[in-house]
Amino acid sequence: MKKIAYLITIVLLLNACQKEKRSVEKIDFNTNYKFSSDIENEASLTKEYQQSGTDFALKGDYKNALIHWDLMGGKEKNFSQEQIDSIHSKYKIVKASDYIIEKAKDNQIVIINEAHHNSLHRVFTKTLLKDLYHNGYTNLGLETLTNNDSLNAALNNRKYPIKKTGYYSKDPQFGNLIRTALDIGYTMFAYETTGNESGKPREIDQAKNIQKVIESRPNEKFLIHCGYDHVLEGTHSYWEKAMAGRLTEYTGINPLTINQTYYAERSKPEFNRPLYKALNIEESSVLIDQEHNPLRYERGNGWADIAIFHPKTTYIDNRPNWLFNNKNKHVSVPLFDIEIDYPIMILAFKKADDIHTAIPIDITEVESKTKKSILALQKGLHTIVVTNGNQSFKFEHDVK
Repeated sequence: MKKIAYLITIVLLLNACQKEKRSVEKIDFNTNYKFSSDIENEASLTKEYQQSGTDFALKGDYKNALIHWDLMGGKEKNFSQEQIDSIHSKYKIVKASDYIIEKAKDNQIVIINEAHHNSLHRVFTKTLLKDLYHNGYTNLGLETLTNNDSLNAALNNRKYPIKKTGYYSKDPQFGNLIRTALDIGYTMFAYETTGNESGKPREIDQAKNIQKVIESRPNEKFLIHCGYDHVLEGTHSYWEKAMAGRLTEYTGINPLTINQTYYAERSKPEFNRPLYKALNIEESSVLIDQEHNPLRYERGNGWADIAIFHPKTTYIDNRPNWLFNNKNKHVSVPLFDIEIDYPIMILAFKKADDIHTAIPIDITEVESKTKKSILALQKGLHTIVVTNGNQSFKFEHDVK
């Protein structure tokens, strides 16, 4: 019986090899994505967990991005059952994307923020793009874009981001947001300050840059994706006014502002906001009170019109479940015919992209031969690059 089982195993392996037969090419390849061990080592020395969280996000490692963010600290707070019951009696939960699209119809500017270590926020903005476009939003301003006219003209013509496009856009999910927007027909524009300004001068400069674009296209609508507090209207405790508040001051236009960051999930559930923990969120949602008003994010005399609650992430083969939505397939990449020392990084590109400059569609790091190599890819032909930093290989992979 053991001999028969052994023979069956050999036959299956041979069949698999024949089925997966492909041309693997050894290449010279340099990547500025960091291996997990390098990020961990840097963080242990510098204690700069905001940077390490961002580094993990850029390489598609959502779980470790959240973990490192939490290393900056957190406290456990909970609502009483009475408070939880009161919340459920006061608010109803509605689908965030439907609510935002409906509200956006009456606006010219929508501003939505992100946490720079949280790729889910980029994925959510991407889900809004098509419906916003159908409602007249044809311009997309991104904080990440390098403010260089020739680079952005090239981006709008090329239709996919490259390393020079921006910093946070090196995250595959940010890159996919950009790709999707360009495919739909958006015109991309940069608005970041071109100097070294920070604080109040930066907020003013960003708002003035956006103002110039709006004044050049006065009858068009604008979606702006920014980081953190730049979304705040009203007053700001440090900047007097954030970018969104300045933009209203300069243009007279009241934007629809959306905050994704305050109720963002943490790696440690106990660190989640009490209100987040009190809700059973099954899809990205907004809370609506009995007067049909959305729950806002408020801090002092500043606010964002809508606060968003995303459902808790679950993991499939150590990848976030939401990666496999929106036509993305769960793709296992076979590596049986590649002799390489582990750990390795696997980067997937569209077949037509320049692998040396383009932002990958997805990235994953595999620690050893015994670990699965799972990517989130849509149908079509891709170029897969496998590298350990010293050796690199590429091959084509067709996702059916």
